[in-house]
Amino acid sequence: MDDTIRYLNTDLDLISADDLTALASALEAGGVPPLHITRGEDGLWHASCETAEQFEEPEGNIAAILLVVESLGAGPRAAWSACTRRELNLGFDCGAKPWAYTQWLSNELLGRMAAVGASLRITLYPPEGGTRS
Repeated sequence: MDDTIRYLNTDLDLISADDLTALASALEAGGVPPLHITRGEDGLWHASCETAEQFEEPEGNIAAILLVVESLGAGPRAAWSACTRRELNLGFDCGAKPWAYTQWLSNELLGRMAAVGASLRITLYPPEGGTRS
C-alpha cells in the first residue's frame, strides 16, 4: 500500500439476541450480502454485511444499504428493530497524503440513518507496517 488516505468500504454490523440468518438473507436479496453470521461466546448473534457493489465514497454505500433496510418486509424489519446494534462502519486506510482528506454525508442521508435507527462508526487502519498498542 502507498501512504495515501482512502475510503475502503462500509460494513453494516448487527448484534441481536435473535438468530440473524433470516434478516441477513433479506439483506442479501437486496444486494447487501453477509460477510459472516455467528453466534458469539456472549450468546448473541453477530453479523457483518457489505454492499455487493462498492462505491468510491461512503455516501453511495450507505445509501444502498439504507434502500434495502427501508424496503424490508414485516418479519425482517422486526428482526432489524430487535438488534441491539445496527451500525454503519466506515473503513479508511490512513497515510500521510494528501495533507487534508475529507468525506461527507448529506443531511438527507443522516436523516435516513436516524429514521431506521442506524449508528455510525469510523474505523481508521494504519499504514502498512504500523504498530498496534
